[in-house]
Amino acid sequence: MFWKLYIYFFSVKINKQPQTVKIKRIVVGKLATNCYLFISGQESAIIDPGDEADKILKQVEKTKTKVKYIINTHSHFDHILASDELREKTGAAVLIHEEEKKLVNFKVDKFLKEKDKIKIGSAVLKVVHTPGHTPGGICLLSKEVIFTGDTIFKNGYGRTDLAGGSFEKLKDSLKKLAGLLKPGITVYPGHGESFKINK
Repeated sequence: MFWKLYIYFFSVKINKQPQTVKIKRIVVGKLATNCYLFISGQESAIIDPGDEADKILKQVEKTKTKVKYIINTHSHFDHILASDELREKTGAAVLIHEEEKKLVNFKVDKFLKEKDKIKIGSAVLKVVHTPGHTPGGICLLSKEVIFTGDTIFKNGYGRTDLAGGSFEKLKDSLKKLAGLLKPGITVYPGHGESFKINK
């Protein structure tokens, strides 16, 4: 059952941006990781390609977009396994936070830092460093949506008992996010369903 691919299509209109941003969720791998396609105009980014590269590529082909970036929210295997293969097949640049540098064993084209801006089509993803689950965990914020990796989920937050985890840092990250998650923002986590901040 874990290997079955579930695809959910979301179309989210972003305020003050001329194009509609579309988000596709593809659940992949043994741990049911959410891989996302973030689409703006003729460009797209793949966020957290945890496994099943060919299935991800089939969905990319349906969008008729050029993959500009492959973005990893952190370095755990269930979020990165397809990064190398997708980089080879799409020519997209692989991005991950600089604090994950010692933990990755694949080619990275750019190491990210806090407040970096990643442009896809007319949309921009802002890097929010949220350590705790891993040293270089990040969230990606764009107007009314945020991709949170394994920092927060619909009913909880990421574990901190794995290598590089820190409960104190995660608490600080959650406080930071509390200031960013305004009512109306839709949260797309690394596992489980998306949800909207209501208050």
